[in-house]
Amino acid sequence: MKNKYPVTRYYGVPLELDSSGNYRFKSTIKIHAWRNGKHTRGHFQKPGQLFLTENNQLVMIVATEKMNFSQRHSLAPIQRFTKESIAPDMLATAQQVFHEED
Repeated sequence: MKNKYPVTRYYGVPLELDSSGNYRFKSTIKIHAWRNGKHTRGHFQKPGQLFLTENNQLVMIVATEKMNFSQRHSLAPIQRFTKESIAPDMLATAQQVFHEED
């Protein structure tokens, strides 16, 4: 099937900006999953990178894994990857939560 494309599951944590313009976790750290779509803009570079969901929610990528093309409809697609990354200490905190849930 020529319309198939590689699909990756991205585990991430929603973020928000505080009054000083710094990123912070939204309330408690809760890991959610999204996937890339056919029309997702930008490219994944590394964990800690930020992306926007289709609802314009800012999310930090904690981990990734490949997924089958046929399973892609079980997750919401990413709108676009940004070139921004989060501080390493925030990434480490989120990855610790991710591994505890795993």
